[in-house]
Amino acid sequence: MNFQVTVLKILVSYSDGFALMEDLKRDMAILATSGREWADRTKRLAARVPDLDIFSQGLVERISGGWQITANGRAVLEFMEARPAAPEPIQAPFVEEATAPIVTPNQLPPLPQPTDRAKRRRERRERRREARERARANAS
Repeated sequence: MNFQVTVLKILVSYSDGFALMEDLKRDMAILATSGREWADRTKRLAARVPDLDIFSQGLVERISGGWQITANGRAVLEFMEARPAAPEPIQAPFVEEATAPIVTPNQLPPLPQPTDRAKRRRERRERRREARERARANAS
């Protein structure tokens, strides 16, 4: 898990971008134990900005017992999360008659159904999200 990317993601999830250290630690613990998926995601995001340093680059400020994401921090996070631009589609030359056979819907293979593992993972994510929301509501 990439610590700096995780901090940016946590701070941006708060409405004003500010979180007390207690909240950061709690959210960090939840994400750190959420499984391989989160670690892989943060690695992919961090790869887009290899020299990321949230404090020296002014992406996060330390303010009275907590941290707050800056406008630059939000911009860097948006850059990391942006999908790479798709290459221009290649225009195929015009063909008078189609040479490929026409496939009807009943000839297509069935769509894969979500596996039990994926379903359990989705349910765990949902339970964790609900627990975070309850914890935030109780902290208020």
